[in-house]
Amino acid sequence: MKKRILGRTGLEVSELSFGAAFVTAGDEGSRGAPPLIREVLDSGINLIDTSADYGQSEAGVGEGLREENRPVILCTKIGPRDKTFNPRSKKNLRKTVEESLRLLGRESIDILMIHEPDRPAQIDWWDDLRSFRGPVVDLLTELKDEGIIRFTGLGGTTAYEIVPLIATGFYDVLLTAFNYSMLWREAELEVIPEAKKQNMGIMLGSPTQQGWLAHRYDDQLQSANLRQINTPRKRQLLELYKLVDKTGIPIPELSLRWALMNSDSATVLTGAKKISQLRQNVKAAGDGPLSREIMGRIDEIAAMVPFRPFEEPFLCPFYNPEFDLIKRPGPAVRFER
Repeated sequence: MKKRILGRTGLEVSELSFGAAFVTAGDEGSRGAPPLIREVLDSGINLIDTSADYGQSEAGVGEGLREENRPVILCTKIGPRDKTFNPRSKKNLRKTVEESLRLLGRESIDILMIHEPDRPAQIDWWDDLRSFRGPVVDLLTELKDEGIIRFTGLGGTTAYEIVPLIATGFYDVLLTAFNYSMLWREAELEVIPEAKKQNMGIMLGSPTQQGWLAHRYDDQLQSANLRQINTPRKRQLLELYKLVDKTGIPIPELSLRWALMNSDSATVLTGAKKISQLRQNVKAAGDGPLSREIMGRIDEIAAMVPFRPFEEPFLCPFYNPEFDLIKRPGPAVRFER
C-alpha cells in the first residue's frame, strides 16, 4: 500500500484508509468487526476513521484492535452519541471524548475531528458564526496540551459553509465528504484550495458519492416517475455508464481509482462493511492510475453537470425499490413564532 504525508501533521498514511462507519453493519454484526479490522491491517491500511455518532463503530474498532500490536493511526470525531450530548458544554464534550477513548481502548487519539462543524442548524457548536469560537475549540486546545490528542480536524459535508472554518488555521486535518467524487466536484472550488493554503492534511470521503457511484441504476433511470434527479443528471449518469461499458472497469472501482489520483489529498476513505468489499477496494487501489484518455472523458462527463442540482438528494434514493414513492422534499420554509 502506497503512503502519503497527511499535510502539516507529518503523518505517513496509506493512500487508502478505512472508514469504519459500517464496521458492525455486516451480516455478522459486531462479531464481524475483529476479522474486518485484521483484514484492514493485513492489507497495509494504517488509518482508521470512526466517530462518536457512528452507532457501534467505535466499539467495533476497539474490539478489533484489542489484540493488535501493529501500529495504526486512529481518527475519531466529537458528535452526538446520544440525546445527552450538549455541544455548548465543555464538560459534556470532554465526557464524549473520554467515552471514545474507553471504547477504542486507547489512552490517546491521533486525530480528533469535529463532526459536522459546518451545519450549525444541526449541531450548535459556535458562539457566533464569525469567529467560530466555542467550547469545543477550548476543549481541543486543552486535549492537545494534555497529550490526549495529537491533531485536530474538521469532518464536514458542505461545499462552502466549511471554508471559513478551514480559514481559521486552527485545524490540522480536513475530511471532506459528499462534494468530491467523479461527478460531484464542488469541493474543488473553495474547500480544497483553502485547506491546501492552510497546509492541512486532506482526507477524501464518499468516493462513491453516498451510493450514486456505488452501483449502476440503468432500470431506475428509465422510470416514468423520476422525481429525484433532473434530466441533465440522468444524461450524465448514462454517459458514465457508456464509459464503464467501454473500459470494462466497474463503476465503484472507477470512482475509487479516480479519487486516488488526486494529488492534493493524502488518503481516500473506503467504507467497506465486508471483507470481500475491502479486498475489492484494495485491489482497485493496486490497479494503479487511470489512463489520460479515461480521465479526460470523466472530466467531460463531469462538466455536463458542474453543480449539484437543486432538490437532488444527498443519499442515492435508488437503494429503495420504491424510490419513486418516497415523500420528499420537506417544507420550503420554517417559520419561527
